[in-house]
Amino acid sequence: MSAAGQEVVTAMAPGLPERLFRGERADRLRALAGDGWRTPLTHLTGEIAGERLASARVLLTGWGAPVIDEAALALAPRLVAVVHAAGSVKGHVARAVFDRGVAVSSAADANAVPVAEYTLAAILLANKGVPAMAAEYRRRRAYVDVLGDYRDVGNYGRTVGLVGASRTGRRVAELLRPFDVEVLISDPYLDEAGAGALGARKVALDELFPSSDVVSLHAPATAETRHLVTAARLAAMPEGATLINTARGSLVDHDALVAELSTGRLSAVLDVTEPEIPPRDSPLWELPNVVLTPHVAGSLGAELERLGAHALAEVFRALDGGPLRHPVDPALLGVTA
Repeated sequence: MSAAGQEVVTAMAPGLPERLFRGERADRLRALAGDGWRTPLTHLTGEIAGERLASARVLLTGWGAPVIDEAALALAPRLVAVVHAAGSVKGHVARAVFDRGVAVSSAADANAVPVAEYTLAAILLANKGVPAMAAEYRRRRAYVDVLGDYRDVGNYGRTVGLVGASRTGRRVAELLRPFDVEVLISDPYLDEAGAGALGARKVALDELFPSSDVVSLHAPATAETRHLVTAARLAAMPEGATLINTARGSLVDHDALVAELSTGRLSAVLDVTEPEIPPRDSPLWELPNVVLTPHVAGSLGAELERLGAHALAEVFRALDGGPLRHPVDPALLGVTA
C-alpha cells in the first residue's frame, strides 16, 4: 500500500512509530497504513499531508504530534477518530476536532501503569529510608549502623497520602493494598465511598499533609492546582516525611520546597519540576535528601509497546465503527491531565 490512499495515518515524532509498534503489531499497522506508518507526519499542512490525509479515517498520534486544528481537518474529510498512543491530548487536539464529532482516544490508562509502579517503588524506598542510607553509605564508604542510626524507618504502620484520584493516583492506591500502610486520599471529585473502594480514606488537603509519612502528587496541572503544595502545607508535614512528585512541577511552590528541603527536615523524590530542568545552580542538584530524576516515571523502553498495543486496539475499534474503549471526554479536559 502506498503512502497515499491509506485509512490510517501516523502523526508523531520521527522514529517513534518503530518503538511503539514492533513484530506482529507493526505488521498489522502496515496493513492499514502502508509503509508510510514509519514516516509519520510532523506537520498537517502542505501537499504531502494533504495527500496522506485525504483518505484517512484514523489519525494515529503520539508524542511530538502536530496540532490537529480546523485547517488539518479540512484535509481529512473522512476522519472519524484520533487515537493517541500516549497520555494527554491537550497539546495537539484542538476543540474543532470534538466539535466536528471526531472521536478521540488516549492511552493515558496504559501510561499510568509505569508511573504508578515508579511511585510505589519510591514510596516503599522512602519509608524504608533507602535514599538516606544510600547517600550516607556513599559518603562514608564504610560501615553504617542501620539498626542504631535508622530506628524510625520501615513501611509497617506508615501513612501514605495521595493528592489526586487520577488514573495514576487510583492505581497507586490499588498497588498499596498488599502493604501494611494506611492510605489517605484528597480529591474534590472523589467521595468517601469512592475512596473506600480504593482502600483509602478521603481527607481534606490540610489534614493529609500533616498526617502522612509520604505525600505523593497525582493531580492535573490546572489554574486551581498551581502551587497547591504551599509553604504552609510543606511546613505541616511531619519531620522525616517525603514528598513525591510524578505529576507536574507546577503543583509545587518550588521556592518553598527548596527552603524546606534545605533544612534537612523533609526529603523529596522529584521526577518533575518547574522549570522541567532545574537551573544549574538550583540546590535540588546537590541536596542529599533529594532524589531527582529526568521525567522517567512514564513509559520508557519496552513500556512503549504497551502504549502501542493500547492504541492499535483502539484503531481497530474505530475502523470497525464501534465505540472506543478509552474515549476522551472534552467536558473533562479542564480537570484532567
